[in-house]
Amino acid sequence: MTLNCNGTLIDLTTPKVMGILNTTPDSFFDGGKYSNEKEILLRAENILKDGATFIDLGAYSSRPGAKEVSVEEELKRSVPVTELILKNFPEALISIDTFRAEVAQKNIEAGACMVNDISGGTLDQNMMDTVGKLGVPYVLMHMKGNPETMQQKTNYDDFLKEILFFFSERIAEARAHKINDIIVDPGFGFAKTLAQNYELMGKLSTLNILELPILVGISRKSMIYKLLQTDATNALNGTTILNTFALNHGANILRVHDVKEAVECVSIYNMLQSQL
Repeated sequence: MTLNCNGTLIDLTTPKVMGILNTTPDSFFDGGKYSNEKEILLRAENILKDGATFIDLGAYSSRPGAKEVSVEEELKRSVPVTELILKNFPEALISIDTFRAEVAQKNIEAGACMVNDISGGTLDQNMMDTVGKLGVPYVLMHMKGNPETMQQKTNYDDFLKEILFFFSERIAEARAHKINDIIVDPGFGFAKTLAQNYELMGKLSTLNILELPILVGISRKSMIYKLLQTDATNALNGTTILNTFALNHGANILRVHDVKEAVECVSIYNMLQSQL
């Protein structure tokens, strides 16, 4: 499994780490933390120094109940940041975390190399066509509703079957728009209860039937800290445990806040795999 990122082939047979950089004031864990050039560049430098392959740039909080942000505001929070990072770190591989085609296009034109869409193309009818024409890898995530409504949409007749059906439909749509490099993200925390999140993690290997790379993003999420009766600040240990489980069941990319710990997790996993 490989991804073509701005002409660089990324081999996903060895799992990779994607470091999160949010320029939002209201993200659940690091909202408002990276609000000026110095802080943004330091975060980008640390993500790369700690061993991440990708920087995932988000300018619209997708936490449960998040309020809508205008296209103009999302562009203002993202495009200059993409340009700033690449000016200082030209080799950085930036994924733009957005469900809006215009935001995806402007950031790819600014030098980003991947689109990470929490809606799998369901919130902007132009997204698939735009990504296909841009010719970049596309992370297609499962979600119902939008960030404001998703937690009211946790009813399923057959949980795993419906997720697989969603992916089969969206993958076919992506292929029809000539999107070659597709990554699937099961969408932990998006339109799923705590119990459903753990059912999905426990059966993560079911997604291997899609024969596509799998991205797992569970970093410091409520599925961890609510179970442990703590908070996001104290959810790193739980994150590492679930990342290890995910790697062992087919995850190819770990999307995380804590890059160093995730890279160490991958290194130990790779060593164990080499002994089998």
